[in-house]
Amino acid sequence: MSLYAELHRHLGGSVVPRVLWRYFHRSQSDLAQRFPEYPEFEEFYTRPRKTLDEYLELHTLVENVQSAKTLPYFIYRLIRGAYIFENLAYLELRYTPYLRTPDHLPQTERIDQMAQIVEIVGQASQLSEYPIVTSQILCMHSRLPYAVNRAIVELAAQNHTYVCGIDLAGGDAYYAERLDEFTELYAYARSLGLNTTGHVYETTDGSYPELLPYLMRIGHGIQIPLRYPELLPELAQQNQCLEVCPTTYLKTGTLEDIRQLKLVFDRCFEAGVDIAICTDNAGLHNVRLPFEYENLLTYDVIGFKELQACQDAAFKHAFAWPHRQRPASILTEVLREDEKVSEPAQSVVN
Repeated sequence: MSLYAELHRHLGGSVVPRVLWRYFHRSQSDLAQRFPEYPEFEEFYTRPRKTLDEYLELHTLVENVQSAKTLPYFIYRLIRGAYIFENLAYLELRYTPYLRTPDHLPQTERIDQMAQIVEIVGQASQLSEYPIVTSQILCMHSRLPYAVNRAIVELAAQNHTYVCGIDLAGGDAYYAERLDEFTELYAYARSLGLNTTGHVYETTDGSYPELLPYLMRIGHGIQIPLRYPELLPELAQQNQCLEVCPTTYLKTGTLEDIRQLKLVFDRCFEAGVDIAICTDNAGLHNVRLPFEYENLLTYDVIGFKELQACQDAAFKHAFAWPHRQRPASILTEVLREDEKVSEPAQSVVN
């Protein structure tokens, strides 16, 4: 059995439609009245949107119910599904902790409560019956004030037990007017020894070369091979990895056909740039990581050799994977050691 690593999954988009629908009905929310039957809700929740902004509005649907009280409920089901249905050995969950605090509180109190959210997510992710190596990436947000984003960076630096890096999310079209601010925050994060990734070059509005030097991985980044392939050699030299999430680009209207990704993979492989295949929002898309693999193979975007390279790259660039090798290599070594141990016993019997 193959085991996989998932480097780009949002906590807000990880809740599968049926779990979310059941929660709405158990909590007697307005959405339970709006969607009394599950099929209608699934169609609403998972259908493609015209733009990234429209797509991101769905995150608020889940963020509003992911509180300190309910997070263990959602995370248990997330980890269970990731282990049973996706064969994940490693999972990085990313989210903005500020958006899981009560929105009626003053900003300073919400900042103070972020540490509790990180602790809750960290503890809820440790499930002995579903042994997955998990870690958190805390997301700065393009629509949050500077003070909140700086507090998120500092919180990440103070929580190495549960947090492995930071990200910048919230829609890349909104970075431009605050680019100096985000550049400063990334420089600050690197000075604190934090791992970094960021949502850039996802859409045609997200081209910010000023941020690239601060990123160890690039969230999406598909516009680089599509529109700025001259940047690829430098990415290869800096050992930066693209986190490519195939279904996302169809759901956000960024691409019209998954086969458009063939140029992304071909140019990255040719330039020596690593790609980790990810789901982004597995629940929102109603897909699992193995489906992303199968879809790319079915449409001849990549072959099995390239798929293997991407799976290797995911473990290679995982911020908190504690081993030098991926699980398959470790298991192979264990089996070889077992064979060596058993050989003398076999010779005696013979």
